[in-house]
Amino acid sequence: MQQIIKITSNINKYIFIKGAKTHNLRDINLKIPKNKFIVISGVSGSGKSSLAFDTLFAEGQRRYIESLSSYARQFLGKIQKPTVDEIIGICPAVAIEQKTITNNPRSTVGTSTEIYDYLKLLFARIGKTFSPISGKEVKKDNINDIKKFIQKKRGDNLVLVLISLNINHNLNNLFEQGFSRILIKNKIFKIKDLADDLKIDFETAFLVIDRFINNEENINNDSISDSIEKAISKGKGECYIKVNNTLTKFSNKFELDQIIFEEPDINLFSFNSPYGACKTCEGFGSVLGIDEDKVVKNKNLSLFEGAVSCWNGPKLKIWKERFITNSLTYNFPIHRAYNQLSVEEKELLWNGKEKCKGINQFFQKLEKDKYKIQNRILISKYRGKTKCTDCKGSRLRKEALYVKICNINIAQLCNMSIKNVLFFINNIKLNKSDYQISKRLIDEIKSRLIYLNDIGLGYLTLNRESRTLSGGESQRINLAKSISSSLVGSMYILDEPSIGLHPNDTSKLIKILQELKEIGNTVIVVEHDEDIIKSADHLIDLGPYAGKNGGKIVFQGIPSKKVKSTKKSLTLKYLTKELSITNKKKSKISDNRIIIKNIQKNNIKNINISIPTDGLTLITGVSGSGKSTLLKSIVKPAIDLYLGNSFLENKSFDKILINDENLKELEFVNQKPIGRSSRSNPVTYIKAYDE
Repeated sequence: MQQIIKITSNINKYIFIKGAKTHNLRDINLKIPKNKFIVISGVSGSGKSSLAFDTLFAEGQRRYIESLSSYARQFLGKIQKPTVDEIIGICPAVAIEQKTITNNPRSTVGTSTEIYDYLKLLFARIGKTFSPISGKEVKKDNINDIKKFIQKKRGDNLVLVLISLNINHNLNNLFEQGFSRILIKNKIFKIKDLADDLKIDFETAFLVIDRFINNEENINNDSISDSIEKAISKGKGECYIKVNNTLTKFSNKFELDQIIFEEPDINLFSFNSPYGACKTCEGFGSVLGIDEDKVVKNKNLSLFEGAVSCWNGPKLKIWKERFITNSLTYNFPIHRAYNQLSVEEKELLWNGKEKCKGINQFFQKLEKDKYKIQNRILISKYRGKTKCTDCKGSRLRKEALYVKICNINIAQLCNMSIKNVLFFINNIKLNKSDYQISKRLIDEIKSRLIYLNDIGLGYLTLNRESRTLSGGESQRINLAKSISSSLVGSMYILDEPSIGLHPNDTSKLIKILQELKEIGNTVIVVEHDEDIIKSADHLIDLGPYAGKNGGKIVFQGIPSKKVKSTKKSLTLKYLTKELSITNKKKSKISDNRIIIKNIQKNNIKNINISIPTDGLTLITGVSGSGKSTLLKSIVKPAIDLYLGNSFLENKSFDKILINDENLKELEFVNQKPIGRSSRSNPVTYIKAYDE
């Protein structure tokens, strides 16, 4: 009875676990402090994930779902209770694992972090629309705008409130409605004095709605507002003010340069909405068309050297010869490498000009003659996913791109890196009215950007597809999103967030985890990184070994204090420097090399690499420096090409040289799960049964 009272009195401070036996856990009992930063460590297979995810998270989620109504629970399904005797004081749990957020092509970094949702609101509320023709701001004029204009012209002069006359206006009807004067070629005539057969030039004729002397007494009179309102109503949204022989047009329509613009609205900036999405690509940013990478396979070649592969055949080379001849007029550099051409030069090569026919005209000719089977085959050879020509990859209809804040539209903002977007938001200059409207929105955007930048993701762009992110990047995005949501009283469980993170960014990660704890959450991290373990408030070390020889608590306490290592805790032995990793004597490396020259891919520009074939080679660098791109998109495809395992249509390098005859096979190992089949086990996976 005393033990129960003791537990109950500490229920707000601790999570009590009794008899945890999930997987290889050995009937362990634990007292975990709440609102602390806790690290679970141990050798691989010692039971860390079994404790963190299969016990704590599973029970926290199960109890939260059971607290919902029976109607809500029917949609969520039943969660299996973990193998544990009792858990007391557990909080609602949130697990952030190392896996890609989604495979949906519509999901981006901006949408998954909710930054894009706030940007849509920001542009809808304070964005200014600019005409693509004149570059002037598109405005709707209201009564107050017109009165302010008249006030600026104050000086006891005559003001005329006018609307334009058209052929449908009958002067007699207008006179009967109470209008008595018209303005023709800057002269005022009374309607009753005009002859019935008078021919009126409607381009220079206006109906006088009101006239008054522009002084302080009149301008503050309510009748002026009534006159302006009547003029706008009678003129179908348009009216004219004549002061000092100067005629100025006003309109309550959202138009300029004879273009009617869409008023900024949140759905206008949503590429997931039919209203805002580009009609050509339907909000995906890409369409099935002629793929630049397939047409120009080697971007280090010039046009003269055969960069445009579809013009290299004996019959089709005439297109190249004609382009070279006709492009002399425009000083096109035929000997310059494709990747060094300017935007204007690439535009000429692709879209041509007058007699100079480009690549697109070539494929349009093939499309026209599609009845020929050889043309259909040639088109299919170069067809692929390519950037939408209408929205240029922005996913939005063109009207959304006319709306700008500080001369930047929403697509340009999403093309920036998170670091640059944060700089833009910090330096945005707004008037008092716009500041009051957008203050809370800017604070929310800034908060999320700061967390993403501090966690080492400042190099990502907001329009980066979520499915292209690594597991570590996805986990850190979810972590930053959780902190910015200001959720409190919860238990966050993370799986090795330091994986893929450069040591330079580890301190930033620790700061984020500490902030998550400070706002009132329990943070539990499965981790091996020494810096993160040392910064924890509480350490739970499982072991001593893996599998059946693990699943026990070999140490529990505060790692920051000077603790003595135990015989069973390998983690403490390394933390206390009782054990250390010794560098083995390096063996002599032969001269056999894998040499890849002139690599160009994403942010990797014109580099050469040389990899020894009989040694361990590491690729390092800060987050976003191009490590994964180099390994997955260059080294692996290049070796596959050399071994004859694949055919590369689009090479991102000039050539590969391997001077090792013993290199026969390539195995690529990544972090993806090896299988989800219930029939699969380690023996069947390594094909031991196949022998």
